[in-house]
Amino acid sequence: MTARSNLIDDAPLTRFHKKLTAYSSGGPFIDGYAIAIIGVAFTTLTPALDMTAGDKGLVAAASLVGIFFGGAVFGYVTDKIGRHIMYIADLAALALFSVLSAFATEVWQLTLLRFLLGAAIGADYPIATSLLAEYLPRRFRGRLLGATFVVWALGAAAAYVVGVSIEGLGADAWRFMLASPAVFAVMTLFLRLGTPESPRWLLSKGRTEEADRAVKKVFGPRYGVADVAEEPAVAEAGYSTVFRAPYLRRTLFVGVFWTAQVIPLFALYSFAPDLLAGMGISGTAAEVFLAALFVIGGIPGLWLVERIGRRALLLWSFGIIAVALAVPGLMPGLPSWVSFAAVCVFALASGGSSFLEVVYPNELFPTEVRATAVGVGTALSRIGAAAATYLMPFALAESRNLPLLIGAVVSVVGLLATLAWGVETRNRSLSDTAAGAERPVKPADPALTPTTTTN
Repeated sequence: MTARSNLIDDAPLTRFHKKLTAYSSGGPFIDGYAIAIIGVAFTTLTPALDMTAGDKGLVAAASLVGIFFGGAVFGYVTDKIGRHIMYIADLAALALFSVLSAFATEVWQLTLLRFLLGAAIGADYPIATSLLAEYLPRRFRGRLLGATFVVWALGAAAAYVVGVSIEGLGADAWRFMLASPAVFAVMTLFLRLGTPESPRWLLSKGRTEEADRAVKKVFGPRYGVADVAEEPAVAEAGYSTVFRAPYLRRTLFVGVFWTAQVIPLFALYSFAPDLLAGMGISGTAAEVFLAALFVIGGIPGLWLVERIGRRALLLWSFGIIAVALAVPGLMPGLPSWVSFAAVCVFALASGGSSFLEVVYPNELFPTEVRATAVGVGTALSRIGAAAATYLMPFALAESRNLPLLIGAVVSVVGLLATLAWGVETRNRSLSDTAAGAERPVKPADPALTPTTTTN
């Protein structure tokens, strides 16, 4: 058999790729759902546990702190023991902690369980996206990786619909709301069973025979490890690798732009009812509409990411968000509908680029530390997000415009970081982007036409 060095990068899109994308989307869906459901649950949760503004901020921020630890710890673990094992285990933990949250009787108990839930969510980012990135063809990698994260907004929108449906159950409605993520976790767990391990990761560990079986299972018996592109070796893979040359600058870039995206996003979703009420807008219809705009914004974003590239899309979105939030933030006397319109523009622009949080880090780092890098990016972003979410009730109490102004400033920081450190990875192989190569992309090998696919 003639060696073909770019089987995965140049393969056509297959049924296996689509199924793996759908299964990997389960984690971001549950993340968006769990973050948003707490905002709806506060309606009955606050009086049930006699919560103060500080208690609400603590409970809302707990899952973000958990995501920090989950991403930082389990990204590294995933690089050490493999994607497939963690791909299943983290969903079992997510289901467990969701159910236990329904039985909390004290604020500290709920805070602890939301932290553990967040840790399970944070683990899924590096696990699922690394596995998916290592199987996707380069022509579709940005779009399909991005699609998994657009599902985050779909999960958040679903949370509002479910929350409204459950509110009628009475004073304990919040218990059913907080337990509901377990349903989606169990469904996703069963769908993921049987997914093959990443051949790129297996090769990085010297497990050639297993990698060969994985390639044959996915692409057909005529292919093997000789057809998988070689990647630059990392002499010593670990946390320190992503914090030293040549990857330190990329780690800083991912951490800063990711943080700048999630601070306004998470603060808004956790306290959407309170924020809208401060604008004089009430009713769940507005909340559902706002959540839907994040999903709608992802549609042109997934098209643009392969047309204009990752860097340009990120720059435009930060610019639009900064202007949209700065206008009502600097002019508090504007009518409520203007402030709401600004938040709608933010939702569209954020939905159109937030998926780059999983695209960029997966493309900028080699297999040996890919999950570690995604985990570190997840962790770094949640430091600012947790602080912003905790402080959100106090900011809202001060002024309805203050959160919008803060969001605008944070977006400017993200724009400047992208200008300084952002690189373009569109239509480049993982071996090229991981090595920092800037050479032109080779055309796809027409001989690479795998026809056999499996789960």
